[in-house]
Amino acid sequence: MLILLPPSEGKTPARRGRPLDLDDLSFPALLPARRRVLDALVEVCRGDPEVARAVLGLPPGMADLVARNADLAVAATARADRVYSGVLYDALGLPELPTDARRRAATRVGVVSSLFGLVRPGDRIPAYRLSGDASLPGLGPVAGVWRTCLGDVVREAMGAGLLVDLRSTTYAGFWRPEPELARRVVTVRVLHETDGRRTVVSHFNKATKGRLVRSLLEDGANPGSVRALTGAVQRLGWHVEVGAPGRAGTPLDVVVRDV
Repeated sequence: MLILLPPSEGKTPARRGRPLDLDDLSFPALLPARRRVLDALVEVCRGDPEVARAVLGLPPGMADLVARNADLAVAATARADRVYSGVLYDALGLPELPTDARRRAATRVGVVSSLFGLVRPGDRIPAYRLSGDASLPGLGPVAGVWRTCLGDVVREAMGAGLLVDLRSTTYAGFWRPEPELARRVVTVRVLHETDGRRTVVSHFNKATKGRLVRSLLEDGANPGSVRALTGAVQRLGWHVEVGAPGRAGTPLDVVVRDV
């Protein structure tokens, strides 16, 4: 089973640590694309700060992130599971998982990244700012870069197993499964039910996805089919509803009332 997570927009910078080494990251087939995106990001951020801020879509109060990006090649790194932060990652709590669950996360979890394509929780990365919908001078949309090479890497990481796709809409655009692969893909949506009405609320959606992944990793279940995944999630106490298979996979709605 491969669990695909979106990155967090906010990240926790490492206080100390060796600088970035692209050759040490998982999924070495992505190295050429990583170099292209990193070089383009560093170049724009070493130029006019206002131009870079506009390119990155940053408000004036976050201009310091431009300077951070300019130094990415020499910045301190930390494990990705400590760099990525925010609602989903706080609820997931990868660094605090029991040893067995952390070991499972190392091989079952992948984080889709606008800068690195795909990373494992143990990969050492710097804190960066680059949204999935960004377009860099001389490179174009970063999503377009990853669409050319991410598919082969995801398929290899999946092996013969199931893909549990928790990516947000922006990062889902980096790679979409081919029709013959979609039968082994489950897309997860969280619905918040109040007074009989169901809505998608960003905060609840992220927190619940984090808790769900934590439950699966702690439990140790490694379902190989949509039916097996549904059964495992239900056994862990979640209310789920399975939709009809589609081009992106089989939708699995997790319905929550208390968050």
